[in-house]
Amino acid sequence: MTRSPRALKRALTAAATALLASTVVTMVATKPADATATPQPGPVTAPVMGWNSWNRFGCNIDENLIKATADAMVSTGLKASGYTYVNIDDCWMASTRDAQGRLRPDPVRFPGGIAAIADYVHARGLKLGIYSSAGTATCQGLPASLDHETVDAQTWASWGIDLLKYDNCNNQGRPAAQRYKAMGDALKATGRHIVYSICNWGDDAPWEFAPNVGGSLWRTTGDINDSWGSVTSLLDQQAGLETFARKGYYNDPDMLEVGNGGLTQDENVAHFSLWSLLSSPLLLGNDLRSVSATTLGVLRNADVIAVNQDWGGSQGRRVADNGDTEVWAKPMSDGSVATVLFNRGGSATTVSTSTAALGLGGSSSYTTKNLWTGATGTTSGTLSASVPSHGVAMFRVTRAGTLAAPPAAGTLQVSDLPWLASSNGWGPAERDRANGEQAAADGPGLTIGGTAFSKGIGAHADAAVHVYLGRACRTFTAQVGVDGEVGTNGSVRFAVYGDGRLLGFTGVKTGGQAPTRLTVSTGGYLTLELRITDARNGISYDHADWGAPTLVCGGSGAGTAVSDRTWGTAVNGWGPAERDTSNGEQAAGDGSLITVGGVSYPKGVGVHAAGDVTVPLGGACSRFTAVVGVDAEVGTSSTGVVFSVVADGVTLWTSPTVTAAAPAAVDVAVAGRTNLRLVTAGAGSIDYDHADWADARLIC
Repeated sequence: MTRSPRALKRALTAAATALLASTVVTMVATKPADATATPQPGPVTAPVMGWNSWNRFGCNIDENLIKATADAMVSTGLKASGYTYVNIDDCWMASTRDAQGRLRPDPVRFPGGIAAIADYVHARGLKLGIYSSAGTATCQGLPASLDHETVDAQTWASWGIDLLKYDNCNNQGRPAAQRYKAMGDALKATGRHIVYSICNWGDDAPWEFAPNVGGSLWRTTGDINDSWGSVTSLLDQQAGLETFARKGYYNDPDMLEVGNGGLTQDENVAHFSLWSLLSSPLLLGNDLRSVSATTLGVLRNADVIAVNQDWGGSQGRRVADNGDTEVWAKPMSDGSVATVLFNRGGSATTVSTSTAALGLGGSSSYTTKNLWTGATGTTSGTLSASVPSHGVAMFRVTRAGTLAAPPAAGTLQVSDLPWLASSNGWGPAERDRANGEQAAADGPGLTIGGTAFSKGIGAHADAAVHVYLGRACRTFTAQVGVDGEVGTNGSVRFAVYGDGRLLGFTGVKTGGQAPTRLTVSTGGYLTLELRITDARNGISYDHADWGAPTLVCGGSGAGTAVSDRTWGTAVNGWGPAERDTSNGEQAAGDGSLITVGGVSYPKGVGVHAAGDVTVPLGGACSRFTAVVGVDAEVGTSSTGVVFSVVADGVTLWTSPTVTAAAPAAVDVAVAGRTNLRLVTAGAGSIDYDHADWADARLIC
């Protein structure tokens, strides 16, 4: 009788748990290969760029169009600008499968077959995408892939397909995550890297399951059409989804309509700018065989494309909504911020913001570059432009002056500190009081789930408070939730950003729930942003509190994520130790977004007890901070994990037994140390001991 992997794990528990936190790991159990396990396809390195047939041509496609489009992508310079994928949408397949049960191309539209088109496209340095649906038929009623995942994935791999757009039509009401996982597993099993584009329209919240079933991008909306109303409607639906995107995994508000004729030139520029800022896939939908120079001027703007392709820690997001005018911003990896000043109104108007509201406060001056005109300038903190109706002004803003003095060393309450900027849904954000929606100080005391707080911030979604850190604060922590004054009403999310980079965020918090402790590492950041958004169901009653928001300051220096550094040895109980995901027990990259204690973290180290990860320091770092806990993916099944920080043979810190219900914060000095070891040991059985060093960070 064959033993299950979990049973084998239990049989090896005694040997594996012999590891103690203060000892050197020499051996851990090795999980036997499981032929049924299929790791997900790997993430893409940046949002995909290319072309798709649907928006302009619908079912009016054939092999001549696809080949001509590939040729045009080269001749127009679009390939040189980064557009790589040529994607064939619905209607490429025949009305029946072949005798072996395989999909086959329509013999009239594609008489030469799809493999020949793949060869043609690949010969031009491009990649070919294909379409199917996670249902019994495609949206146009042709054969689709539900319950045919293995044979279809193998067929596409044999043809040389590089991307699958997987739709949601005719799904028989079966669970979305189950259907999309079946195809994700089948794609990975082919051995060919095929980018998996999940086209679930947002109906089943694909942003919550898509990364875990192999998706690299996922549709967040219904279909776009060639109208300004459609573009703005889809844009509005992106608000509140920004926390789900991370490097390699992207929200997809659907393909571009630029150049199809339904939008004005200003609307084309706005559409392209905003989709670029959103880190959206840039998939053209126009006829490239007759594309105008004006349209190419939009699609080939290198500065705007660079914003799309760069990952600085967060996708673009709306930071101000003033009715007809909005401000959107995205951090860049070089420390600058890209911003779009957007005018939805019917006439030209001036749109303004501040560098502090963009997450760039604390400098005496800034440089600016207009990404559409190329004009450069300077500002002391105000950014303003005349913006045409249905248009944008897009800038890249960089600190260029003298930095402000940092906060004093010590344990500081954010409500006692000066704020760089603040915004609030109703009335002002309040210090040490709940939000009363009207004048300052008109709210009651702060109370979350029956717990009162004498210090804190009372706000109303959507809200933000910006605080200057000056690279001098190590950790931030707060108890967050909906204020008791609204009873069981209200539903919000809390998120913390450092220099615009997403550090941690909660699930949806509703009225009456107990507070959630939200702790993040802040070492090396100049600014902190505390943001509250509604749960995408309206802002009524969304009175939300940061209870006892506390900074620990002192020990300045540059910050670096442990997951971004070179590691020495990395021993792990099951599968490899993971960078920026939890432990999935099998191949690298098969884990999920790190989540402990109700808070999700884009950065961190995911391990499985017993484990030991060594990080060379070379004596150059002063402190190590993290939040340690058992990952939410195992529920309450773990008996607990003991975490230890060891440096040069000396145990600097050891946790009590940490369970899923009670994460612990780490903040230890490592000055002069050569090697840091992050050690995990099971408190009992190591079954389900998925252990996270969430937001693990060094000050160096």
